[in-house]
Amino acid sequence: MSDVSHVRFSQHTLSNGLRVIVAPDRVAPVVAINLWYDVGSKHEQPGKTGFAHLFEHFMFQGSRHVAKAEHLSIVQGAGGVLNATTYFDRTNYFETLPSHEVELGLWLEADRMATLLDAMSQENLDNQRDVVKNEKRQSYDNRPYGSFYEKLMAAVFPAGHPYHHTPIGSMEDLDAASLEDVEAFFRTYYVPNNAVLTVAGDIDEAPVIDAVERYFGPIEPNEALPAFRRPHDDPAPAHREVVPDDVPLERVHVGYRCPAYGTREFEALEVATQILAGGRGSRLHKRLVREEQVAQDVAFFALPLVAGSSISAGWVTARPESDAATVEAMLDEELLRMTREPVTDDELARAHALIESSELSALSRMDEVADRLSMYTTYFDRPELINEQLDRYLAVDAEAVREVCTAVFGSEDRATITYVPRASEEAAA
Repeated sequence: MSDVSHVRFSQHTLSNGLRVIVAPDRVAPVVAINLWYDVGSKHEQPGKTGFAHLFEHFMFQGSRHVAKAEHLSIVQGAGGVLNATTYFDRTNYFETLPSHEVELGLWLEADRMATLLDAMSQENLDNQRDVVKNEKRQSYDNRPYGSFYEKLMAAVFPAGHPYHHTPIGSMEDLDAASLEDVEAFFRTYYVPNNAVLTVAGDIDEAPVIDAVERYFGPIEPNEALPAFRRPHDDPAPAHREVVPDDVPLERVHVGYRCPAYGTREFEALEVATQILAGGRGSRLHKRLVREEQVAQDVAFFALPLVAGSSISAGWVTARPESDAATVEAMLDEELLRMTREPVTDDELARAHALIESSELSALSRMDEVADRLSMYTTYFDRPELINEQLDRYLAVDAEAVREVCTAVFGSEDRATITYVPRASEEAAA
């Protein structure tokens, strides 16, 4: 981009409620089209989980004017790329195309928003259920340590909380889902007044708005769109679990309830995680991996969630000559040190530099600009955050880091999931 420190854009809202962001930029002859729906796994009801993720697959199975899998072939045939992702708080669909194909991308997104159910069938539902089950087997069930994500979320957020289950959902719920259940979910949430469309790149604003009006304007909104009910944020009690599994080494996963994404406290926590685990110069890597040599690897992060609170989590994998108890004790020492001592000026400067590099790199990519504009609009109705977020990170000081670490890591309500090799567990027994 010509100026990565400031993204220029305009905002529009169609009569059906679709929010539209247009961000012209002439740096390259491409256009990024990014459509966020304000629906994720947190909107699902007990007994009907996994629907948002299921629609990530359904969206490529055809609509009234597009045959099964043709959306993909049309975009690729025009020289573009596309994908989709599902998360706790949202689902997004996006493509990057040569800029002269902008109307093609807009038409494709509008056609499946308006007419996806025309292509829905029992056969389609059965096929995509099998695809999701296979994905769960590959990514969760049959991968070493793969179940940690589900276990940690379920422990940190108690039953009934919208973050208790992960976006992959329950396979039992998907098996029980009827075609009518799935269609009702689509009619409720995949509507213009529950979406944000961003178009960024080598475009002129007026023709884009005209095309958006033509393709999306006739789509009816859902006037009965249910309001999301923010959950109670009482933390779950401390949880400790040992999981014998087919893993090569012992590993400790920890998770804490923490402030929500978008707050100053969450930004301070993101700076803290860079100091703790941001690369080889971080505290955890330096002590546990390089100096003490008890850990094979370490990780720590804050997962951005917006419904009241989020989760701060990480793991340490013990080296063969070490064990879970040893690495957990050292991890605890380093986390508690963050609550007692201010971080150094050098550590703070390094964390700021890592975040600044990441932010500027993201804003140099048109697809990422489009995604962030959609995100800030969907979550906060403030697309201008794209030009403010870096300054907010750089304003985090040592005391803000210490305060948030005290609030989060000082809590006894921690979830701890320890994986041990199944053979070792059986030998001990």
